Amino acid sequence: MTTTPPHTDPVMHAIGLAVTEARGGDPAAARRALLDLWERTGVTGDPLHRCALAHHLADLHEDPAEALVWDVRALDAADALTGARVREHHAALSIAGFYPSLHLNLADGHRRLGSFAAAARHIDAARAHSPALARDPYGDLVRGAVEEVADAIARRDRAPRAPAPGPAS
Repeated sequence: MTTTPPHTDPVMHAIGLAVTEARGGDPAAARRALLDLWERTGVTGDPLHRCALAHHLADLHEDPAEALVWDVRALDAADALTGARVREHHAALSIAGFYPSLHLNLADGHRRLGSFAAAARHIDAARAHSPALARDPYGDLVRGAVEEVADAIARRDRAPRAPAPGPAS
């Protein structure tokens, strides 16, 4: 089986460009670009595209309720993904590695809205899926964020967290 390099998927490439634009200081333009891609992809489109789009769109909404809607869409799309589709995009990826971050984001959104029981359920799911993360800087970042959000949940802290650093994905 051959793998398709990530840059040959025009939608994933466009998502990466928009994320880079957001991190470069223009989140409004990035949000418009991602929303346009979402409209073209549709709710029944490629689950990989929907997952990536929704995941990044959630990060571009300051309102935790709006972000949570996108986080739910990202998790739903991940549940529709197949391992073959993920590997077609990039041979080193696995669906299992998506879930810690997706549940972390849901936990954080619920926490910010004061829904601490739902936040705790998702942080528990993030922890349960964390063994799928590699022992690398990204995995360490997600594991650290899981513990940070778990601590905030325990303190009933609703304050926003700083956005995660890192390259466009």
